[in-house]
Amino acid sequence: MTIGIRIALLCSAATACLLTSIIRADSPRFEVPAGSHPHDVAPTPAGGPVYFTAQRSGNLGILDPATGHVDLVALGPGSAPHGVIVGPDGAAWVTDGGRNAIVRVDPSSRQVRRWPLPADAPDANLNTATFDRRGRIWFTGQAGYYGRLDPVSGDIKSWKAPRGVGPYGICTTPAGDIYFASLAGSFIARVDLDSGGATVVEPPTPKQGARRVWSDSRGRIWVSYWNTGQVGAYDPFSSSWREWKLPGTARAYAVWVDSSDRVWLSDWSTNSIVRFDPASERFDTPASAVGVRQMMGRDGEVWAAESGSDRLVRISNR
Repeated sequence: MTIGIRIALLCSAATACLLTSIIRADSPRFEVPAGSHPHDVAPTPAGGPVYFTAQRSGNLGILDPATGHVDLVALGPGSAPHGVIVGPDGAAWVTDGGRNAIVRVDPSSRQVRRWPLPADAPDANLNTATFDRRGRIWFTGQAGYYGRLDPVSGDIKSWKAPRGVGPYGICTTPAGDIYFASLAGSFIARVDLDSGGATVVEPPTPKQGARRVWSDSRGRIWVSYWNTGQVGAYDPFSSSWREWKLPGTARAYAVWVDSSDRVWLSDWSTNSIVRFDPASERFDTPASAVGVRQMMGRDGEVWAAESGSDRLVRISNR
């Protein structure tokens, strides 16, 4: 595939990691600018553009899958974007660890707007974000914080996380509840949307390294265990857990659940994307990919960011 690249704004590029990947023929890959180190990816609905964070070059990337063209939008000096999601407004919302700010990039004008974190959360090491049903964005910071921004009023708050450092993945359930995972703390927590308080929920396996979380259609919280190579499922309605070990000596990084409630994970130890069917309790490996830190999807497609090879990967899940 010949990939054309249009750079909307100038940026500095870091040295690319010299790794390659093997993707199956039915899993197209899209080259992004060398040195981007794509961390998170967020496809817009209905086959539209795909956003990704170019962590090392300080840009938001916008891929047109139909042509392979990439626009880079510079996020400012010192930027090191980590997470990106598609907001209710269709814009890209970024957790920028380098700027210690929540950032919105307009999909049409490419205008960049920032909301710096409050002074009580310096160097929060921003990680991931999710929107609640009231249009507010919640976020995590690995330095030991989680917080909330109301984009309408501009009000932004932060709270110190239970057990200090570690907040990582975060998600919203179909009912509107919000949970985050703590990698260093080895737990997940439910957030009170009014008070901001966090209630710790302990997985059965100790020191498992809960890294990312995602909800299925039933409101079960799926958790990737980095330290122990497992995937866990917490059912808040029965307050019960189930856990499964990924094949081999796995280190589970990303987790995402598709519309059919199949669970997708990345295994860092084998550079593989793994799919788990909760109904049959079976794993399979649809594709190989280098350094996948996060996955997201839309109807019929799973997208992954290959931080190790400066590529995005699209997998059919029909």
